Amino acid sequence: MELGACYFGFCSLQHGRQGAASSTTLSQKRLNTLVPRLFRVASKDRGDLLEVNLQNGILFVNSRIDREELCGRSPECSIHLEVIVDRPLQVFHVEVEVRDINDNPPMFSVAEQKILVPESRLLDSRFPLEGASDADVGENSMLTYKLSSNEFFNLDIVNKRGKGKFPVLVLRKLIDREENPQLKLLLTATDGGKPEFTGSVSLLVQVLDANDNAPVFDRSVYEVKMYENQENQTSVIWLNATDSDEGVNKEMEYSFSSLTSSIIRKKFLINEKTGEIKVNDVIDFEESNNYEIHVDATDKGYPPMVGHCTVLVEILDENDNTPEIVLTSLSLPVKEDALLGSVIALISVSDKDSGVNGQVTCSLTNHVPFKLVSTFKNYYSLVLDSSLDRETTTDYKVVVTARDGGSPSLWATASVSVEVADVNDNAPAFAQHEYTVFVKENNPPGAHIFTVSAVDADTQENALVSYSLVDRRVGERLLSSYVSVHAESGKVFALQPLDHEELELLHFQVSARDAGVPALGSNVTLQVFVLDENDNPPTLLGHQSSGPAGEFSQLVSRSVGAGHVVSKVRAVDADSGYNAWLSYELHPAVGARSPFRVGLYTGEISMTRALDEYDLSRQHLLVLVKDHGEPMLVATATVLVSLVENGQVPKASSQGLPNSPRREASLVDVNVYLIIAICAVSSLLVLTVLLYTALRCSAVPMQDGCGLGKPTLVCSSEVGTWSYSQQRQQRVCSGEGPPKTDLMAFSPSLTPCPVAEVGMENHSAGGDMSGKVGYYFLLS
Repeated sequence: MELGACYFGFCSLQHGRQGAASSTTLSQKRLNTLVPRLFRVASKDRGDLLEVNLQNGILFVNSRIDREELCGRSPECSIHLEVIVDRPLQVFHVEVEVRDINDNPPMFSVAEQKILVPESRLLDSRFPLEGASDADVGENSMLTYKLSSNEFFNLDIVNKRGKGKFPVLVLRKLIDREENPQLKLLLTATDGGKPEFTGSVSLLVQVLDANDNAPVFDRSVYEVKMYENQENQTSVIWLNATDSDEGVNKEMEYSFSSLTSSIIRKKFLINEKTGEIKVNDVIDFEESNNYEIHVDATDKGYPPMVGHCTVLVEILDENDNTPEIVLTSLSLPVKEDALLGSVIALISVSDKDSGVNGQVTCSLTNHVPFKLVSTFKNYYSLVLDSSLDRETTTDYKVVVTARDGGSPSLWATASVSVEVADVNDNAPAFAQHEYTVFVKENNPPGAHIFTVSAVDADTQENALVSYSLVDRRVGERLLSSYVSVHAESGKVFALQPLDHEELELLHFQVSARDAGVPALGSNVTLQVFVLDENDNPPTLLGHQSSGPAGEFSQLVSRSVGAGHVVSKVRAVDADSGYNAWLSYELHPAVGARSPFRVGLYTGEISMTRALDEYDLSRQHLLVLVKDHGEPMLVATATVLVSLVENGQVPKASSQGLPNSPRREASLVDVNVYLIIAICAVSSLLVLTVLLYTALRCSAVPMQDGCGLGKPTLVCSSEVGTWSYSQQRQQRVCSGEGPPKTDLMAFSPSLTPCPVAEVGMENHSAGGDMSGKVGYYFLLS
C-alpha cells in the first residue's frame, strides 16, 4: 500500500505480526521524489512498533504488536504516524489500524464458584453466575456458555443491553438436601473466534435448609446516569429489596457482591441498612465512563438467603479538560523575502474530553502575517499569509489559541516567536543628497575636511557600509590626487595643500556600498569651496612714467590748483574679498604744509592746495598699498614729483588728468545717479536672496548649528574677476566670529566685476588715458 494512500485513509495490520512480515511500501515514482527530500518519521505512538525504511520507503513492523496492551477493550485501535519531507516542508499522516485476532481464551476470575441453594427454593429460581471475560474484541469476544449435564439446573443467558451475556442457573427440579447436599457442575465458555477458544469454571452448588425465601429486588438491573466530578457522599441510587419471609428471615442487609471489583469498592459506598449507594472518590469520565456494581441483599434467616441485582452507572462527560497544543518542526528564522504559503511550523491539538467538549478549533492572534491551515483532523500548519519586512518588524510573537466546544468553553494557548531574517533589500542612504564644505587654502597634507555617513536599514553584513570616491578628472589631474575617503569611517581627507587662486571649487561624489549579496549602493555629492587666505601681497601695475621697480616720476605745473589729480598708483591683489581690498596712504604722514594727498581707496595723488614759492621743486612721495587681510600685507610705491613752470609741462600730462571743474561737476552728478541705481539693484538682490534663503530653510533643517549662508561676492583672479558663491544647504563653521556686514568700495583701477558699474570717459582735452569709475558692494 502506498504511503500517499494513507493520507486520508487507514493502513491496516493484524496485530501480533513480527519484523518485516507486514509492511507498506511507497510506489517507485513517489519514492524517487521523496527519498532525496529526506523524508522522516516526525512523531509516532507506542515506541518503536512501526518503522519506515528511509531508503526504500517500506513501512514494517518492528516488534510484536499486542492489540490488547495497546488499546485495551476499545473497539477501534490504530497507530498514528507523521512522515515529513523537506524542500519544501510537507507532512503526510498515516494511521495504521490494528485488527484483532483470536489470541485470548475466555477467562473466569475464579476457579470455582459457590452457589447456595436452599432446599425450599421454588422451581424456576434463578442464580446468577459470574461470566467469563475475553480480552479480544468483536466476534472474537462473543461468548457462548454450556453447562455440564445434570438433572436439576438449566443454563439461561441474560443480555445486559450491550454489556455482554451473563449466565444464570435456573432451578428445574427441587433439590432434597438429604439426598443431594451439594452438586458439582462445570460451566464452559466458548468465544466466537476461528479457531475458537474455551474456558471453564467449576460450580459448587450447596443445598441449604429452611429459610426458603430470598430477598428480591424490584429490578434485576438498574441503570443510572451521572456526571463526572461529583462531590463525595453524593447519592447515586437507593436500592430496594423485599423478602416474603417473616420475622428475622425478613430482615436484610445490603452489600457489594463478591463479583464487585476493588476499584468499584473504592469509588462507591453502600449503606448496608438503607441500600443507598454514594460517591466515595473522584469520578473521572476520562478514567472510566461506566461502572458495573453487583449488589447482594442478604436476609438474617438461617441459612441466610441472598437476592442479587446489578447497578449499571453511566458516567457523563463534563468539559473539565483544557485543549493541549504541541508545536513541532519549526522552520525558523523566516527570511523576509519568503514566499507566501511557506510552512513555518506544524501544530497538533487534542482534548481528553469527548463529544462536543472534545471538539477543538484553533485561531491566531490578530495582525500577524500568518494563518493556520488544517491538514488532517486536529493537525494544522502555520503558513506565511502576507509579505514580511524585517526593517518594519524584526520578530512576531504568534499566539495559537485552541478552544473546545464545551459550555463554558475552555481554551489553551501556545506561543512561538517567529524571527524575521534579513535580506539585502535596502541600499545605504545619506541624510542629504549634497553637502557644501568650506576649507581654507594652504591646508596641511592629509587634513580631514569632512565626514560622510550613510545608514543602511538592513543588519549584519547587509548593513556594513564602505565608502569610496567616484573618481573623475579635475582639469589635467585625477580627483584622487586631491582628496581621498576612508573606506570604513567615511572621513574625507585633502591629500595636498589646496590653493584658492588655482582651484576655487572641487565638485565630486562619494559612493557608499553595503556588503550584501548582491551589494547595493548610493552616492552623495560634495561641493568643497576653497576659502581664501591672505597669502598674496598687493602687486603694483605699470605707470606712464618709467623708472625703477616701484618708483614713478611725475611732472606737475606750479599753477595747478587744489583738487588737481597729479598721478595715480595702480595695484592689484591676487587674493579675494577682504584680502584683496586695497587702501593707499602716504608714508611718512605729511604735514599740514604738504600740497599732496592720496585717495584712500582710489590711489589718486591730488593737490590739497595751490603751490607757492616755498614748496620744493622736487617732492619725494612714498605710497603704502595695504590689503585688509590678517596679517596685513603691504607693497610700497615711490612717486617722484617735479614742480615745473607752466611752459615746461607736456600737454599729454595735463590731458590725462581729470582737473577740469566741469569734469568734476559731471562726475559728482554721475555718482549720485550711480549710487541711486546701485541701491535699487542691491535692494532687489537682498530681497531675492532673503526669499530664496527662507524657502531653503523651510525645506532643509539646520545642520550642526550652522544655518544657510548669505550670498558672498568672491574675487578669485589676478585681474579682479568677481563672482557670487551661493552657500547651499549647509555651512561648515570655521570657528571665526559672526559674519560681517560691510559696504566695500574697491579701486576703479581694477577690472570691474559685472555687478554694478558706471563708467565715464575723461573729457580732458588731448587725453589718451581713459578710466572707469566703478563701485562694488559686497554683502558678507
